[in-house]
Amino acid sequence: MMQVTLTMKSRAKPFIPIEAEMIIPMNFIGNRELFVWEGNKKRRLEDIFTVRKEGNVNSPENIVVVLRGDTSRVKRVGEYMSSGTITIEGDIGMHCGNFMRGGNIAIHGNADGWLGREMRAGSIVCHGNAGDYCGSGYRGEKRGMRGGKIEVFGNAGDYLGEYLTGGEIHVHGNAGMFAGAEMRGGSLIIDGDVWIPGANMAKGTLVIRGRVYNMLPSFEKIEEKEGMMIYHGDVANKGKGEMIIEMSTEDST
Repeated sequence: MMQVTLTMKSRAKPFIPIEAEMIIPMNFIGNRELFVWEGNKKRRLEDIFTVRKEGNVNSPENIVVVLRGDTSRVKRVGEYMSSGTITIEGDIGMHCGNFMRGGNIAIHGNADGWLGREMRAGSIVCHGNAGDYCGSGYRGEKRGMRGGKIEVFGNAGDYLGEYLTGGEIHVHGNAGMFAGAEMRGGSLIIDGDVWIPGANMAKGTLVIRGRVYNMLPSFEKIEEKEGMMIYHGDVANKGKGEMIIEMSTEDST
């Protein structure tokens, strides 16, 4: 087992984002020099972080990368990651877990927008809140998350799981507007409240255990079963998705 600890150094302009797609476990095998971008400036990894390595292994699945300090402006951590573990002790910037294909990411603070964008496999657990477009496709892309699992213990922003095609997203808190919009497959579970869910949904399963605000009229109520209301839709798109809403909290305002 090897642990790589990256501790953010003090920066003169901490508001400038850092593009850090090279922070994935496999890149820490050996002693290759690694670079990030701070705004439009190319920096050595050691210019931004204090880097500490403990242990020595030859395979990424045995590597744990730990990020410490204010990493709220660090973007694209875990992009194309295929194995190993990344633990983020605080907040993380946009696009964490982009196109992820395996391994595990644990975030102990909040995640900015596009968490797990178009990921294929692996696991992301966020113990805080997730921003807009969690598990979605990027603008213009017709498929979002395609496999794996994202679990958010706080709330999620707007467009949660837009174009979700496979895998599972579970949000324990509330979601913003248009959760599950354009869904093509997979499972989206929201334990809290949601606004205008499932717009233009074609396939997949959307489970809502909280209150639904502004339910679209283009979903057909099919049956009541075991305390849940089951709808099909979005019929405006000839969709065959399934929306399941807990009866005790249903509200179509």
